[in-house]
Amino acid sequence: MPRSILFSFASDSYRYAVREIREAFAGEHRFERLGADLARLADAGVGVEEFAAACDDGRIMFVRHLTREVAGYPLDDLPTESELATTLLEELPGRAVAVQTWVEGNGTGGSFRQLIVDALTSRGVTVERSGQEVVVSGVVAGKQLLLGVNRLADSLSDWPGGRMRLARGEERVSRSEFKLEEAIATFGLELPAGKAVDLGASPGGWTRILRLHGQEVWSVDPGSLDPRLRGDRRIHHEATTAGRFFAANRVRFDVVVNDMRMDQVTSARMMLDAADHLRPGGLAIVTLKGGGKNPLDGARRGLEVLGERYDVRHARQLHHNRNEITAVARKRQ
Repeated sequence: MPRSILFSFASDSYRYAVREIREAFAGEHRFERLGADLARLADAGVGVEEFAAACDDGRIMFVRHLTREVAGYPLDDLPTESELATTLLEELPGRAVAVQTWVEGNGTGGSFRQLIVDALTSRGVTVERSGQEVVVSGVVAGKQLLLGVNRLADSLSDWPGGRMRLARGEERVSRSEFKLEEAIATFGLELPAGKAVDLGASPGGWTRILRLHGQEVWSVDPGSLDPRLRGDRRIHHEATTAGRFFAANRVRFDVVVNDMRMDQVTSARMMLDAADHLRPGGLAIVTLKGGGKNPLDGARRGLEVLGERYDVRHARQLHHNRNEITAVARKRQ
C-alpha cells in the first residue's frame, strides 16, 4: 500500500481538489486537511506517480504540489541531527537533493530547512534549493513538522509547496507577467522562435515575457501599452478588439496567449477563433477565469471547448493564478 501523500492547493480550492482526486481514482479515499493550503491523502491505493500524471494531463487541476510523506515530528520534540539523517537517508536514492521548506501563510520555514540541511550534509549529501532530481520537503502543519521525499518529476513544482517566488524588478510591466513565467517554468515550455499574438495585451506584461523568449509580438488590445514597450520594433500594438483584429489579420502565428477577463467558455471560444491564424502544432496558453459558483465545472467546460481545435496538454491552478486555471494546448495538425 502506498504511503500517504501530502498535497497543496489554493486555500479556497480544497473541495475542488478533493472532488477531482475522487473522480480520477476509483475506490475509497481518506483525506485530512492539515492547514489552509495543505492536506493528506491517507490510506489510499494511489501512488504518487499516478497522482502526478493525473495532475500533469489536466484531470486534476486544483493541486499544486505533491510529496510522499515519510515522517512527522512534534515541534516541541524535534529529532536530533543524527536521527533525522538516518530517517531521510533510508528514503534517498542518491547523494544529491534539493531541500525545500515552508509554513502556513507566507513563511519559508528557514530554521527547519537548516535543520534538514545540517542533518544531510553531515552525512555527505549535497544539498541545493532546487534543480535536483529528488526533493526533500519540510512543511509545518499545525504543531508538527512533516517531511516528504519525492522525485522532482512527480512533485509538480520545483518550489516549496508549489509557491513560486519571482523577483519584482522595475522592468516589470504588470503582475500578470508572473502567471506566464510560472506556466513556462512549471510546464517546461519551449516557445518556438517566430511570431506570437497576445490577446488582451494591455498594459503589455505577457507581451514583454514573449519578447524575452524571442517572439515578434502582435499585442491586441484597445488599451495602451506601457511606454517602455513602445520603442520595440518587434512589438506591433493593434489597438482594436480581438474579433476585429482576426477579421483583418493575414499573419500566421506560432504562439497565441490569452489573459483576457472573460468567463472560461468565452475565453476558450476566442481561442477557437485564434486557431485559424495559428500554425498546425502551434502553442496556445490561456487563463480560464474562475468566476461563478463552481470554477471546476466552468474550467472543464472551457477545456471541452478548447478540445474542439486543440490538444490540451496541461491545465492547473498555479500559484500566481488566484481564481484561474492556466491551460496549455497545441493546435491539431
